[in-house]
Amino acid sequence: MTDASSQRALDRLLRLLALDQLDRDLFVGETGEGQYRLFGGLVAAQSVVAACRTVEAGDAALHSLHAYFLRPGRYGTPIRYVVQRIRDGRTFTTRDVVAYQAGEAIFNLSCSFAKPEPGASRGAPAPTVPPPDDLPAWTFGPEAPGGRATEIERFHRDSPVDVRSIDRVQPPPGDIPRRRVWVGARGVLPEDPVLHAGLLTFASDMGLIATAHLPPPGATEEAWQPGSWASASLDHAIWFHRPPRFDGWVLYTSESPIAHAARALIFGQMYRQDGTRIASVVQESLIRYSRPSPAR
Repeated sequence: MTDASSQRALDRLLRLLALDQLDRDLFVGETGEGQYRLFGGLVAAQSVVAACRTVEAGDAALHSLHAYFLRPGRYGTPIRYVVQRIRDGRTFTTRDVVAYQAGEAIFNLSCSFAKPEPGASRGAPAPTVPPPDDLPAWTFGPEAPGGRATEIERFHRDSPVDVRSIDRVQPPPGDIPRRRVWVGARGVLPEDPVLHAGLLTFASDMGLIATAHLPPPGATEEAWQPGSWASASLDHAIWFHRPPRFDGWVLYTSESPIAHAARALIFGQMYRQDGTRIASVVQESLIRYSRPSPAR
């Protein structure tokens, strides 16, 4: 999972997470270079870092976040992060973050931090899956038909996070869409817990929408071709059951039990390699398919 080029890709992301602090609650983050609209996971990760930097180190750990993607971001334009200190309590601390790009709000985040305390501890075991080392790279969809090979190759070359696909066969028609992948940082990470929280947030948005992105019943392979569909994340929530860490491989499972009116709900679960569940993720996504042309 680690070589010189992989480490460079991870270092580029770490530099983007090193926000400039202009004031007590004001930060600026660079977006780097890229094609199409800005990856929402980067904005979410930078927002998490901004919020964490306003909480005293070691005082409380991030345990949940709830966010809305308001407008598409773009590469090459810095983002201004304004943090509001909603609450500093004895056990819980709350922060709100609004991300502005070119004067417009593009992302809104509310997150909560909690001091550790004794209490009940339980959790269902992780599913039994093959180990990640010999698995193929994830390919966005069922065998990614059409002319997407170059796009997939570039994604895996430049991505700071390695994604390995466990399931190569889609569920039968009528079954709940599911996705199971291993994710891991493609290099060595600093010990800074704030960066681990940001990186885990970044990874949580990688390909999650693909869980629900299955062609409608009766659709042909054309439903996967560029221009035949459009998708966007609407909101994103994470509950961290353990202090966020992105060490080693993380098993990321997800399913989409309901979709209606072009919106799909996706539930995700993240596990350490020892089977401990570290996070739960929920996202609502917008997925629109092109209407078929009338027969001549």
